[in-house]
Parts: sequence; structure tokens; C-alpha cells
Amino acid sequence: MRLRRDAAQPTLAAMKTDVIDPAVASQPAPSVPDPKAPIPRQIRYIIGNEGCERFSFYGMRNILTVFLTTSLLMYLPEAERGSAAKEVFHTFVIGVYFFPLLGGWIADRFFGKYNTIFWLSLVYCLGQACLALFVTNRLGFYVGLSLIALGSGGIKPCVSAFVGDQFDQTNKHRAKVVFDAFYWIINFGSLFASGLMPIFLRSFGPRIAFGIPGALMFVSTFILWIARQQYVMLPPTPPDPHSFFNVSRSALMSGTRGRVLAIMGAAAAIGSFLLMPKFGFVIAACLALVAVIGFGGTGVWIQLDAVRGKHPEEAINGVRSVLRVLVLFALVTPFWSLFDQKASTWVLQADGMTKPSWFQSSQMQALNPALVMLLIPFNNLVLYPALRRRGYEPTALRRMTAGIAFAGMSWIVVGAMQMVLNGGNAFSIAWQILPYTLLTLGEVLVSATGLEFAYSQAPLAMKSAIMAFWSLSVTIGNLWVLVVNAGVKNDRVIGFIKSSGVEITAFQMFFFAVFAFAGRVNGTGWRELAGIEAEGFDVNHAGVEIGVNF
Repeated sequence: MRLRRDAAQPTLAAMKTDVIDPAVASQPAPSVPDPKAPIPRQIRYIIGNEGCERFSFYGMRNILTVFLTTSLLMYLPEAERGSAAKEVFHTFVIGVYFFPLLGGWIADRFFGKYNTIFWLSLVYCLGQACLALFVTNRLGFYVGLSLIALGSGGIKPCVSAFVGDQFDQTNKHRAKVVFDAFYWIINFGSLFASGLMPIFLRSFGPRIAFGIPGALMFVSTFILWIARQQYVMLPPTPPDPHSFFNVSRSALMSGTRGRVLAIMGAAAAIGSFLLMPKFGFVIAACLALVAVIGFGGTGVWIQLDAVRGKHPEEAINGVRSVLRVLVLFALVTPFWSLFDQKASTWVLQADGMTKPSWFQSSQMQALNPALVMLLIPFNNLVLYPALRRRGYEPTALRRMTAGIAFAGMSWIVVGAMQMVLNGGNAFSIAWQILPYTLLTLGEVLVSATGLEFAYSQAPLAMKSAIMAFWSLSVTIGNLWVLVVNAGVKNDRVIGFIKSSGVEITAFQMFFFAVFAFAGRVNGTGWRELAGIEAEGFDVNHAGVEIGVNF
């Protein structure tokens, strides 16, 4: 499960914090919180909606790889099924973390949060229905995955911001209780979905196994809908002439160097699409996106001072802060490459291990939410205080680089286990507990800390841009998985791997471990490169909790 900032997150245009009910807008708003103010009654419906939606999402996602290799992709030779399943799975994840940009934009500019959540939830329901109906039809099944990516990704930036809209000055201090409830219900939803859905897949077949998450998504949407008269619904916001993207566009077009870099970015993006015949549309499109962000970001950085006077100083400094944070996000992408493969590569490895007849390989994923609930309080109450007593301050950057290192170590472990399996020596699936523990510890250190640190470096008006790029970092992380997966199909690459004496799967595992350590080493110098101050930052500052990404 992906960690998140447990506060009212923005959609793509703005972050709403202090919200006043339109019904009482004409009355003077209290300037101080009311200790006796209750939690808004409508919050329980949003929590119920979120709990069902998360069970639905994790329920279908955590059986996806197994279903692909044992059913939908059976037409492929056995040696190719695992690789093909990984391509489908990580393409799906790329969509889930790309579409928050679209969802946040239409919520802020056109339809508002409630309407965006409701209508995209119906798209989500349709996608879940397609999975259950088309378990033997590849095209229909892939259409279902696309609709789920659009629906799940589209509502992702809206739900927590919609929760924040329900509070006003009198009861905003109660928001922490609500987000704590969100945290627990999402963790438990993921835990039970991971534990139960593989059993349903084995015992009742894919139609029932995908039908149950679909039914939960319909229930989730109904729970949201029945309280529609109770919600505080803020109207869409007008365009901001000094938003991140408007300031960046002005800077890019303000001088020759910026225009040249913009042209280079456009040319590189077009060139990326020339790779489509070999790598497919998704890889080509993502590489084009990386090219545009890389060249465009460099051009904006160079030309930013040229737009002083056209935009407020605060907006210009905010854009500069976001660009600095992009360095951090780029270094975090290897972590997402490793983390999301626990639901693909690690499940495929578990298939080759010994286990009780009643236990399914994909059930090991239930370890992740269980360990998250254990490690977060352990770190906050035991580990960090112990380090401070010994004179070592666990700053944000230290936590993140340590987290990436733990993720890399987890892949060294699974790589070593894969070599043992390749040697014909079967052993218990229980050995995967070790890499799961290392990876989840890395998740706790990287995910929440990275996003909180990024928030601390940018002004309020730029929080929306931070959220957009954070989602894109997950997309790019999964892109690297697809690129590596495509690379090992090349004859020269295969020949090189065979000459090393290591089997292809184990080689890939060690490659991703090295990839993570390279990101960790580069991270030690990124602070000087980006010019960001890390000291004094505390991920657990007031008003912030750690939870799972919506």
C-alpha cells in the first residue's frame, strides 16, 4: 500500500483548507475552533465509500498477476507468460497514477469534487463489471482495466480534498480523527482483500473473484450517492493566471534558451513515439512525457528570473521550489520500480516455492498492510527516539535514502532466493517474509517522508503541482519496469545475461537492486544540487499523519 500525507490534499488547481458551509456563509465565521464541535455527519458516508473502494481496488489488483498467468494469457508459451503479465500489470499501474492529473483538473475547473468522484466512480464500476464479464476475452478485459485506471486514478486526488471541504473553522481540529479513521479502514481493507481474494479466485473462479470487488465498488458509489444532500460542495475554481503551469509557460517562452529547450523537448517527445513499433505506445508515451518534463523544466529554471514583474514574487519562488523538489522525485522513481513489483515479480517467484495447499502465492501481499500498521508506530515511538538519544537525527533525507537502501536490500534477498530456486532447490514461501519486511520498511521511510518533505519546500499555492508530480513519479517508476522487461527480450541483452552465468529473472532482480542503490548514492548529493534545506524538517509535524494513498 502506498503511503500518503494524511491531510486535506489539493486537487490540481488549489488546496482548500478552511471551508465554510455555504448555508451559513452570511453568518460571521468563528475565529477559533469549538472544542465541542462534532464531526460532520456526512463524513461517515465518505469513509464508508472509501473503505469499499479500497477493498475493491486491492481485491482486483492483488489477484491480477495470478489470473493473467493462469487464465487470460494461457495462449502464450509458458516461458513468456510471466513477462507478459508484468507488462499488463505495470501498464495498468501507470494509468492509475497518470489519471490523477485529469481527475484533479476536471474537478477544479469544471465539475467540482463530488461530481467528479461520483461520475468517475460509475466509470470505475463499469470497468469492474468488464473484468467479471470478460474473463475469457482479452480485449474486453483490457478495456475493463483501462476504465478502472481512469476511475481509480481520476478520483484519487479528489477524495481527501472533499473530506477537507466538509470542515469549517469550528470543527477543523477534528479532521485528524477522520483521517486516522481513513488510515485504518484503508489498511484493513487492503489486508482483508489481499488475504481473501486469492482464496475466492482459487475456489470460485475468476468471474466470482472479480465480481466481488465489482459489487463492492457499486456499494461504494451508492454510499457516496445517498448522502448527496448533506455534503458541502464548493464550486470549481476559476483559472489562476499565476499557477505553476502558467508561470512555467511564461518563463519558457521569455527567452531564446527557453524556446530552444522547449523545441528540443518536443523533438525528443516526437522521437520517443518512433520507438512505438518496438516498445509499444505506453513506453513511448511515458518516455515522451519524461523528455518534455526534463527539457521543459530545465528551460523554466534558466528563464525563471525573466518573468519577474509579470508574475508575483511568491509565485516565481514557488515554481523554483517545485523544480527543486522534482530532483527528489526523480531519485525516488527507482523505489517505485521495486515497490510495485511485489504484486507481479514477487508473486511469480512465490509460485515456485513450497507452501500449504490452502495458501495462495498472492496472499503474501497481505503482509504489506499488516507490516505498515506495525512499523509506523514502531518507527515513531521506538526507532526514531532511540536514534535521537544517540545523537543521530533521522532527518527527512536520511530517512528517504535509508528507505531506498532497504528496498534495494529486499531485492538482493529475492535475487538470492531466485538463484536457489533456479538451482532446483525448492524452499518455503515463508522466506519471503524477510524481503517483504525490508521493502515495507523502505516504503514507510520513503513514501510518506518524501511527500511530506516536498510539501515543506513549496508554498501553499504550489501544493497541487507537488501532488501532480508525485503521482507522475510512480508512473515513471513503473515505466522503468516496462523498459527493463522489454530490454531483456533483445538478443544481445539475453546473450550478455547468459554469459554472466545468471538466469534472466535473477539477473533482473539484481539489476533492480543496483538501480535502487544508484538512486540512493545519487541522493546523497542531490541536496547540494537542488539547494534544498532539510534540517529541522519533521515528518510528524503538527497536523500531519501517515496513511495510505487514496
